[in-house]
This record gives sequence, structure tokens and C-alpha cells, in this order.
Amino acid sequence: MTDMLFAAIMIGGVGLFVGVFLGFASKVFAVKVNQKEKEILEILPGANCGACGYSGCAALAAALARGDAPANACVVGQESVANQIKWIIGGKSERVVRNVAFVRCSGDCNCTFDRYDYTGPKTCAAIALVPQGGPKSCSYGCIGCGDCVRMCEYGAITIHRGVAVVDQEKCLDCRKCMNTCPKNVIIEVPYYRAAHIGCMNPMKGKPVTENCRIGCISCGKCVRDCPAGAITLDGGFPVIDYEKCTDCGTCRDNCPRHCIV
Repeated sequence: MTDMLFAAIMIGGVGLFVGVFLGFASKVFAVKVNQKEKEILEILPGANCGACGYSGCAALAAALARGDAPANACVVGQESVANQIKWIIGGKSERVVRNVAFVRCSGDCNCTFDRYDYTGPKTCAAIALVPQGGPKSCSYGCIGCGDCVRMCEYGAITIHRGVAVVDQEKCLDCRKCMNTCPKNVIIEVPYYRAAHIGCMNPMKGKPVTENCRIGCISCGKCVRDCPAGAITLDGGFPVIDYEKCTDCGTCRDNCPRHCIV
């Protein structure tokens, strides 16, 4: 009986000591919470997409609190979040330019064809690894199996006739679709600009026309016709300077391949 009582006292004493020690340690080694960082984290949307260049919203909040990131660093939160953060960290924030995702491919099932029958996993990541980058006649275009659709948390992407299409009203530019696409078909473009080149095939002339009805053949007509001089050829491929573009629609209307959308 005495031994049991002694054991109980010892166990109770050890438990009390451990409890006191842990309580003391929690005070000594406690990580101080930056109130500014906490307030910023509550404002951030919590997407943890990494589009800001940081590993997640918590890392961005810490950087904002330290003054290492601008108030408009969160691309998903856009201007409303930037304005709230600006009041917390002080200083000025540049105007937030809204960007959205755009699929650089217009070669749907009406414009392309399959070179062979594919029977493997129905994912873009898997198909991109098979011969010729998949059965689609254009090796550079959208595969259309919807990896980007499944990745998008905002329901901004759908598959239409075998090609991914972005609803720019729903897109928050988290860039997860861009990072998911194995063909790098999805890029970031300004929301406020209307003309985009819906092709990324670097080939010219016949190699393009044989595989897609509307693929860009790099004829340069859009460059010559643009009244604002907003289109140039980079490595033979047309590129739009959105700072110069006036949305006149001339390039779209005059493109012989109808690949400017």
C-alpha cells in the first residue's frame, strides 16, 4: 500500500513539474506575433497560389509586414485587397492592373484532327509524354483533357470542342492553370485588352496549314496593318504590345487565318 502511495505521489509530482516547465517554456520561447502581419493575413484571400512569388499567404503577409513586398503584391486580391493592405503598412501602392489567363490555342476539333488513336490515361500531363506530344495534329496546341479545369478553384475554365476556354470574368489570375499546363499554352494577358493571338505554333507556312485550319503562319499581315504599331514579329512570331494596343480590331478583322481572337 505504501509503495502504491509513493508511486502515485511520484507520478503526480512529475506531472506537476512537467506542466510547470512547459508553461514556463511556452512563455520563454513563445514566438512574438506581429499584429500587423496578423491583420494582413486576415485580409488576404487565402488562395495560397504562390502567384505573388511567395510560398503562400502567410509568407506574403510576413513580407508585407516587414516592408519587403508592395501593397499590391496579391494578384488574386487585386485592387480591393491592395487598398486595405495599404492602410495597414502605409506608403503608396501602384495601381493594380488586372490580368487574366488566356489559352493560346484556337485549334479546336473543327480545325485539327487526330493522327492516331490514344488509349492511355485521359490527362494532359500523361498525353504530353506520348509520341508527338499526343495524337492531336498540332503538337503545340491545347490537349483538351482538362487538367487546368480541375486545378481552377474558381470555375473559370471549361473545355469547348476540345480546347480550354477561360471565362475572364471569373478568372482571378492565380496562375495555377498556367503552372499545370504541360504545353505552356496558357499565358497571362491584360483583362482590359480585347485582341490576343490564339496560336503558339512556332512553325511557318505549310507545316502549320497541314495540321490546323486557323494556325498562325507568321505572314506578318497583322504587323503591317496595325495602325498603332502594336504588333511585332519576335523570332518570326507575332507579339502584341498591350501598352500600344488600342483595341481597334484591325488585326483580328484582317488576319487571313482568323487566329487573332
